[in-house]
Amino acid sequence: MTRDDWDRRYDTPELIWSGEPNRFLRAEAEGLAPGRALDLACGEGRNAVWLAARGWDVTGVDFSGRALEKARRLAAGQGVALRLIEADLTEHVPAAGSADLVAVLYLHLPAPDRARVLARAAGALAPGGVILVVGHDLLNLTEGHGGPRDPAVLTTPEAVAAELPGLVIERAERVRRPVSTDAGEVEAIDTLVRASRRPQDEVSRSRYALKHTKTETC
Repeated sequence: MTRDDWDRRYDTPELIWSGEPNRFLRAEAEGLAPGRALDLACGEGRNAVWLAARGWDVTGVDFSGRALEKARRLAAGQGVALRLIEADLTEHVPAAGSADLVAVLYLHLPAPDRARVLARAAGALAPGGVILVVGHDLLNLTEGHGGPRDPAVLTTPEAVAAELPGLVIERAERVRRPVSTDAGEVEAIDTLVRASRRPQDEVSRSRYALKHTKTETC
């Protein structure tokens, strides 16, 4: 979908998604000490607002201006502050080492674009930081409920893990998510990958810099 498509979809007075945070983000982030968080494809801001309410300094990025307007209203309604950036993630480059937590939830792009976005997201992680990537799994097309029907934008744990260079993969698996429908409860199948940057990477970079810095004596 294009930026205009998403603007039209978000152009409603009410939230089109639940105002509650994503269940997987909540489970993975609850045990983390608050720091700087980067929510890529933040949409209406439900996850960014939840993090901010728990002490995180949150930057949300999305290419839909309508979605960001709703994120601002949601944040104001809950009395929290967000830093919001309107940008296309296939072009946006987050500052290196700027985040202790990066969330990339349900961003469905063709593999080359997804790999570029995830490589930049990995580069944004500070030493000791965590990235969480969740998206509709390829298996959802045949065995799950909802989600995109184009297999080119669906994911697998193996593919996502391979697109996070330099990180320690802590989880890479398929997870099932209950969905309520008029016909009863069904399941969606998602890819979930959690990875982190080693704390010693900062030390290694510092030693490299010192080793390659010319000094002068007088």
